[in-house]
Amino acid sequence: MQTAEGSLNDSEAVTRGIRIAVRSRYVPERSRPMMNEFFFAYTIRISNEGRERVQLMSRAWLIEDAEGHVEEVRGPGVVGEQPVLAPGEAFEYRSGTPLATPSGIMVGTYEMETRGGEVFEVAIPAFSLDSPHQAVRLN
Repeated sequence: MQTAEGSLNDSEAVTRGIRIAVRSRYVPERSRPMMNEFFFAYTIRISNEGRERVQLMSRAWLIEDAEGHVEEVRGPGVVGEQPVLAPGEAFEYRSGTPLATPSGIMVGTYEMETRGGEVFEVAIPAFSLDSPHQAVRLN
């Protein structure tokens, strides 16, 4: 889908009843293509469709640009929070990433913990970062 802001990309995955839905977009007002600076925003919605309460403890990202450079990002929570989701609840947040190329891809995991102390990983589906300045789309 194309908008005035650039292309929008959607990805979704479910792990153990936790649905991760991602929408990414190119942000032209924060980019400087002539200087190889491209900024992408993404919105993630985490929905608990399972039967137990979970808390998002940490995140791990792999961000790859069009030249194959990979950056790994790890840390506690998301946007300074470690949300707790009861069955039927959802948490949504927005973030972004800069790239030195006009396209790339992101993929990752969230570490979740149940009320009983069980820790498990939830897949963040791969999603492309596409700008109108690229020659070929990644997906």
